[in-house]
Amino acid sequence: MNNSIKIDPFGFREYDARWLYPDNINLEGVTNLGKGLGTQIINHTNKSNPRIIVGHDYRSYSEEIKSALKKGLISTGCYVEDVGLALSPMVYFAQFNLESDAVAMVTASHNENGWTGVKMGIKKGLTHAPEEMKELKDITLNNKFIEGQGNEKEISDFQSVYKDDLINKNKIKKKIKAVVACGNGTAGIFAPDILRGIGCDVIELDCNLDYTFPKYNPNPEDLEMLHAISKSVKENNADIGFGFDGDGDRVGVIDNDGNEIFSDKIGLLIARNLSSNHKGSKFIVDVKSTGLYSTDEVLKNNSCETLYWKTGHSHIKRKVNNEKALAGFEKSGHFFFNKPLGYGYDDGINSAIQVCHLLNNNHKKMSEIISELPNTYQSPTMAPFCEDNEKYQVVEEIIKQIEDLKSNNVQIDSQEIEDILTVNGIRFSFKDGSWGLIRASSNKPSLVVVTESPTSDERKKKIFEFIDDLLQKTGKIGEYDQKI
Repeated sequence: MNNSIKIDPFGFREYDARWLYPDNINLEGVTNLGKGLGTQIINHTNKSNPRIIVGHDYRSYSEEIKSALKKGLISTGCYVEDVGLALSPMVYFAQFNLESDAVAMVTASHNENGWTGVKMGIKKGLTHAPEEMKELKDITLNNKFIEGQGNEKEISDFQSVYKDDLINKNKIKKKIKAVVACGNGTAGIFAPDILRGIGCDVIELDCNLDYTFPKYNPNPEDLEMLHAISKSVKENNADIGFGFDGDGDRVGVIDNDGNEIFSDKIGLLIARNLSSNHKGSKFIVDVKSTGLYSTDEVLKNNSCETLYWKTGHSHIKRKVNNEKALAGFEKSGHFFFNKPLGYGYDDGINSAIQVCHLLNNNHKKMSEIISELPNTYQSPTMAPFCEDNEKYQVVEEIIKQIEDLKSNNVQIDSQEIEDILTVNGIRFSFKDGSWGLIRASSNKPSLVVVTESPTSDERKKKIFEFIDDLLQKTGKIGEYDQKI
């Protein structure tokens, strides 16, 4: 490889690409990524000049990254259609609206400043799966590029087309006062306008664009962001609070009392609301999500089925697509709505809209609606540092240990492990419905740990202590981003 080209192989993640810029990738490396992606798209579509939608988020360096990416795409023969400053779901929507062949969105989503990346997809509504990422990595790192003659054009004012599509389909009658928090990320120029457009009374919180993220990262799982929304909801006597991530494909929700509602439970409430009009529907949820889906009486009465699947927006949206499910929900706040509610991809603003429909259909406050669910004690998503080249091996070791404990009927907090799911890391469950999860993060050098108990907060903590003890004994775990 040319010495002037810098591109760290570990940047090719499970279903997208992310690097520290310029430490782990330089502009020449990004151009090579564009050549690799362009080659891959041409191979998959059998077109010499496929049309590719390209957009970027609001980071100081995103436009120069996009320019380098486009240069690579065009050199393979791709016709690039640039929609400018965008959210990831706006780029996904453009593929449907403009009938293009593929998408490439320059974003590092909720990652801290200094990160860049690309979310990409070929089949409408889907992003790259692990197999496609491996293929892209091979093409890019081994310079297996097609040469061609492409071009580019700008698609002007596509932001309005995207906004109008969501507004026109989703008018509500009830006047809902909503705090809309964007952490100074790109969602700030979309979410307030759209939610006002459907009929909400919007209170903006950190919606001005500022790529330094002066207060907190735009991440709806970040406790600092959630606390800020909670404070604003209580001060403004709002009905609901929404927090959006950096590229607008996720949402976090705060109820009218200022309490955080974990996204998997919001998903369950939305599923309940949808199930009466869509009986016999199928829902997909990720392995980090609450166990309440499988026991919910409303879903059972409406003959609905829930499947647990691999965490990750690419995995869930593919499963939603393959199973023809009505919707899919991730604990991280990625929600996926299939026709007639959406196009199958994750859109945080459409997710917030579905929460507004939930409130519109009920004569109750959000706190009252959530109180109808059985109580569970949930941990936030916790991420202990673990090197990229070690994290999968660590998880494999933990899986073996837990499987042995189950085989030997070893008790944890006076309970034996009843069930094990290894579709994504390991989720182990107990008879009382309590469970713990350990998996490797797909986009950062870390593991992911989640615990839940319907029995007690103490049991939730005991399961975490058990997991943490196993992890610490590996000697390969660093600091957690947050702990219970």
